[in-house]
Amino acid sequence: MKKIIIADDEHKILMSLEYSFKKNGYDVYIARDGTEVLEFLKTMVPDVILLDIMMPNLDGYSTLDIIRQDAKLKDTKVIFLSAKNNPRDIEKGLEMGADAYVTKPYSIKKLMQQIDEMF
Repeated sequence: MKKIIIADDEHKILMSLEYSFKKNGYDVYIARDGTEVLEFLKTMVPDVILLDIMMPNLDGYSTLDIIRQDAKLKDTKVIFLSAKNNPRDIEKGLEMGADAYVTKPYSIKKLMQQIDEMF
């Protein structure tokens, strides 16, 4: 079973993504900011991390930076899921090492398809 961490500070987004990924056979972990993501990463290596950029405490950019410095997470796919849709934001996210950048609003079906194609 593939493991996914979903990090977002919007409750409705977390709930809809959690439901959809569980329905599609994923083991789902929920984080409300980057610090919670890092707590999960102390004890597990997920297959995918969906990461919002604008979160309290530790934002997505800083979280990705820490993730990419950890050798045991080199195969973990990180996808930014953000309302920041400026081309410069997208370029920055991909240059920092995100495997994909999806802007809100998004289609859960297309997001699932994109993730499935990564494996």
